[in-house]
Order: sequence, then C-alpha cells, then structure tokens
Amino acid sequence: MLWLWIFLQGLSLLGVVNYWRHLPRDRKIEKPDGVVMLLSVRDDWDGGPDLIARLKAQTARFRLLITTSGQCAAADALAARENGWVEVVNAGVASDEGQKVHKLRAALRALRPDDRYVLFIDADIEPPARLVGRLLFPLVRGKADIVTGYRMLLPERGPMLALVGAVEMQLATLPRFASATMPWGGAMALTRDVADRLDLDRVMAGRLSDDMAIGLAGWRAKLRLRPVRDLLVASPLAGDAAQVLGFGVRQYRHIVTNSPGMWALATLVVAVQAAAWAWALVWGGGAMIAVGYGAAWGRALTRRAILDSVLEPDQASRARRSLWWDVVAPFAVTWAHLIVQIAAASSSRIRWGGWDYWVRRGMVVRMCRMDQNPAGN
Repeated sequence: MLWLWIFLQGLSLLGVVNYWRHLPRDRKIEKPDGVVMLLSVRDDWDGGPDLIARLKAQTARFRLLITTSGQCAAADALAARENGWVEVVNAGVASDEGQKVHKLRAALRALRPDDRYVLFIDADIEPPARLVGRLLFPLVRGKADIVTGYRMLLPERGPMLALVGAVEMQLATLPRFASATMPWGGAMALTRDVADRLDLDRVMAGRLSDDMAIGLAGWRAKLRLRPVRDLLVASPLAGDAAQVLGFGVRQYRHIVTNSPGMWALATLVVAVQAAAWAWALVWGGGAMIAVGYGAAWGRALTRRAILDSVLEPDQASRARRSLWWDVVAPFAVTWAHLIVQIAAASSSRIRWGGWDYWVRRGMVVRMCRMDQNPAGN
C-alpha cells in the first residue's frame, strides 16, 4: 500500500509540475480585424467599471456585444457612451432554456457579416490585458478550432471560501492537452466559420450550460479544442458557506446532467485519492502521512509559482489563500471535492441567477423563478 500511495501522490505532484513547466514563456498574441466579444449580463448589472476598464486595456481590438434580458439600464448607458464600440442586444426572458444561453443565442443572431472571430467572456472576471490576443493566437495561426482559458478563483477571507478555491485550483492546474479539454464560457473563442459549422444557435437551444453545449458539440464534431495555459483568469469568490458550496455543486451538476460518463470518471479519480488519504491517516502510519504532506507541499509550492506567473500581484495574493489548505490539511481538499461531486449527482435541479432549472441530458425540462431578482447571468 505504501508504494501505491507514493505512486498516487507522485502522480498528482508531477501533474502540477507538468502544468508549470509547460506555461508559455513568450505568450504571443494576434490582432486580427473582425473580432466580436459576447458578454451576457443580468438586468441588475452595475456596468462593471473595472471590467470595462480592463477590456479597454486589451492589446487586441474587438467590438463588444452586450446581451441582456431587456431591462439593463447600465448596459444601455454604456452603449450610448461608447457608441461604435459597444452594442446592446435585448433578448427578452427565456421560458424554456437558461437565461444566459437565451441571451447568447440572441447575440449570435445579431452578428455582422464581417465578424470573423467570436469571443465569450463572463461578467465577473478580472481579465489580463493579453486575454483577447492570447485567445486569438491559436485561431489565427490555425492551431485550434476552439480556444479556452480557465477560471482561477480569488476567494475573500474565510476558511470555506479558501477551501472551495482549493478544490477549484485542483482542476485549474491539471495538465491540459489539446483536443482533450472542455471549454470554459468565461474566456472562450472560436472562428465564425466554426460557429456556423456547429450551428451554435441550434446547439445551445433549450440548454442551460453554454460551455458544456459548445464543448460537447465540438467533441462530437472532432474539433481541436485548445487550452491557453497562461490564461488562468482571475474570478473573485465571495459569499457565505452555503453559497460557495452551492457554486461548487452547480459546476459538477452541469457536468452530470450533460455527460454522466465524464462526471463518473472525474468522481472515480477523486474517490481513489480520498480513500487513499483515509487509509493513510487511519492505518498508514507516519511514513504514509509524511509522503502525503510532502507531495501536498510540493504541489502548493508549484501552484504558487503558477499563480505568480499568470496573475497580477494582487490577484496572486488573493488566490494564494487557497494554498493554505494544501499545506495544513490536504486531505480535506480531496474529501471536499468528493462531497461536492456526490452532492451534484443527488438532484437534477440547478439553482442559478435567480431561477430554478430542472435539467435532463443537458436540456431544460422545467424552470421557474426563485424570487423577484432579475433574470440570471
């Protein structure tokens, strides 16, 4: 059992080291014409002054297409202020699909003939100035059909927030392989030709998760999905324990309701690690515990190097809060990860942005508004 434990821990450490070693150093960008960025916002969006400032600082030019349910005063004001750069699409409120999917479908129908590259971002990210140019680079060079970054959570102070951040960091720093990844809708790009070939309006119709719908369609079409390893995009995480745990469960519930096989494989991998940690702590003795902690500290140091390489200093400082779990109680991260995965499979209801959705095979089969909040992002 000791040698198996050493193998598992060594494998997990080598995976993080592999990610760090393959971080691009030159980080080349492209600046083609005909780039449009789709941004779905809730009706209570405040205009995102920090996000807009970051988008204006991008090294590559683009047109910003903001899509709303029709009652977002901040989006309308921004479009009036930034006429020529910002356009607003009013999609209305969905009745048989996710609100975000509904708005993105409306934005896709509003594309212009000269829009050659289509980017998707989330409203709650803190993108680096290289985001657009880095997403475009593999597309312009013909190295990929769909390009994606991934989120890096920046938890506010608090143990539960840091724990959820640590779980997400496990996923963010997994080795990435071209054509063996799923896109993240918070930072994703594809060419107009690929969007038309996949018929994204049809692909997303009736769905709840935009990135799962696009990713699975890309897999079925045998497209090249390429991750940009240095685009671990800062995404703040705040809320109470129930809210942040709900966030984690929701991410995996999107997976299990779209691809049970993918969920089962991910859960099996984490379950093996969780069971091995339980064995080490109860029966393994000091040697096995030392091996586990040694590998965890190695992962923490390597992840710190990754954070320092891809994030801004203030962002890296906030993200490092999650590393303390790997230092103090690495087994808790694995167990929490498994709990989130199991909880995700306990129901088909997904609560998101003020709405309750019931999902079967990726399709929304029932939905209702939770309260009087505006339509979800």
